[in-house]
Amino acid sequence: MTQGRSRRSAMELSLEIAGIKLKSPLLLSSGILGLCWRLMKRALDSGAAAVVTKSLTLAPRRGFPNPTLVEVRCGLLNAMGIPNPGIKEFSSEIRRLKSLGGVVIASIAGESPREYAEAAGLAEEAGADAIEANVSCPHVGGVAEIGQDPGALRSVVAETKGALRIPLIVKLSPNVADIGAMARAAEDAGADAISAINTVKGLAIDIYAKRPVLSAGAGGLSGPAIKPIALRCVYEIRKAVDLPIIGCGGILNWTDAVEFLMAGANALGVGSAVYYRDLSVFREILEGMERFMRENGYRSVEELIGLAHRV
Repeated sequence: MTQGRSRRSAMELSLEIAGIKLKSPLLLSSGILGLCWRLMKRALDSGAAAVVTKSLTLAPRRGFPNPTLVEVRCGLLNAMGIPNPGIKEFSSEIRRLKSLGGVVIASIAGESPREYAEAAGLAEEAGADAIEANVSCPHVGGVAEIGQDPGALRSVVAETKGALRIPLIVKLSPNVADIGAMARAAEDAGADAISAINTVKGLAIDIYAKRPVLSAGAGGLSGPAIKPIALRCVYEIRKAVDLPIIGCGGILNWTDAVEFLMAGANALGVGSAVYYRDLSVFREILEGMERFMRENGYRSVEELIGLAHRV
């Protein structure tokens, strides 16, 4: 055990993004285990440095009827419709988790700048360490459009940022022509960090029912299939802005994590890997990163960030 602790202390995994101190770069992504403080606490105990809640809205949402999730050959396709109890009801979950010492990032969504700002303010009052503005859910009307329109994005970010004292992270959509331009719009409006990416719009069809599998029709694809897309987006965002980036999309193992860091991500969101395996994936990724750093002469995880841009 002593040897293990000395090895870990030699490899510096802690870092800071937008003023938030993290013990490692790994976060639990939004949409995975994020509607209950007990499950989020399990993620923290399993090695996640912070958790991002399920997206929360001002008013409760029922979401779409089943089926809302289907496993396809290359990943997961979902169209949940952002079901949630509303930020007022969920505030107790944030407070309980914060009382136990966890770092909590509240994901919020809405259909107007006012809704985003009000939901963000209530999440801050509950004790959230930061806000992640979901402006990019691909299967919910009124949300998806914001992440595809620079003007609408600026309005949401500016009004939400104006309502906050804590950092604002903006989660961008890959379903755009120029994600670098969207990142610049978010930065200009006051964003403190970028999260990239949300799911990629896709479709599955039941050939016997002769209709889409998901009740909503199209859904958002996540998992290993979108990793090259997410990696490209992070790389392009790093070229476009100087903001911290939380890279997410298909990170299943430590090599994926190192790739995202080298592409320019400062922190990493892990989601589908928990579905495919279990919460032990956090420690497995961290152990692999430490081994890679030790074998290649890196003392700090920050030394890996953006290396692919320096060649």
